[in-house]
Amino acid sequence: MSRGLWFVAGAGAGIYAMLKARRTAEVFTPEGLRDRVAGLGLVAHLFAEEVRAGMTEKETELRERLGWALDGPGTVPGELGPAGAESAERTGGVETLAGSRSSTNEMENL
Repeated sequence: MSRGLWFVAGAGAGIYAMLKARRTAEVFTPEGLRDRVAGLGLVAHLFAEEVRAGMTEKETELRERLGWALDGPGTVPGELGPAGAESAERTGGVETLAGSRSSTNEMENL
């Protein structure tokens, strides 16, 4: 009976090792690597969505606590809306923004 038990245990360990080696070899095939990369891309995408949702939730909470409107740009005290940006540009307050806009327009023309 002892020999039969050791034979079954050895055969089971051999089958386990063979299956483990086959699965490991399949991971390093082009299809296996492609699946791994696709899985990592999916995880990164889901993580980015969760971060974006958390940021939006926290921003809404902060705006409510501070009493700021949720209408859009220019509603936050101290934030420049379209009219504020034009007047600041005329006075020289937003020279770097105006310069970066012209450089992006130049890059688009290339």
